[in-house]
Amino acid sequence: MLHHVELNVSDLRRSREFWEWFLSGLGYHIFQEWEHGFSFKQGETYLVFVQTEERFKNAPYHRKATGLNHLAFHAESRSQIDEMANTLKQKGIPVLYEDKYPYAGGPEHYAVFFEDPDRIKVELACGV
Repeated sequence: MLHHVELNVSDLRRSREFWEWFLSGLGYHIFQEWEHGFSFKQGETYLVFVQTEERFKNAPYHRKATGLNHLAFHAESRSQIDEMANTLKQKGIPVLYEDKYPYAGGPEHYAVFFEDPDRIKVELACGV
């Protein structure tokens, strides 16, 4: 079982706005808060978001480089994924691979893909 994942973010406030609505909708709750970070937890697993130190901000994130490619979350249903896709559009957050939605991950993989404010790819998925 995964214990936690920690992500450094370029703008803590902007990331909090983005992740709070998404994770709360999946049943996560705020777990920890401190001056330079926060975390959300569900069950025994939690996600930690920490403000990137100024001296490291010049190295931008890219999911194709070595390191994290994306975070994938379980959806309860296909309708939850469809609702998320609509919410993303309402919020002005582009859906990745929209021309292949909802089967961008293949014919047996119903999902929506998008990016957080630092361009970390996020996936909400369920089997068909």
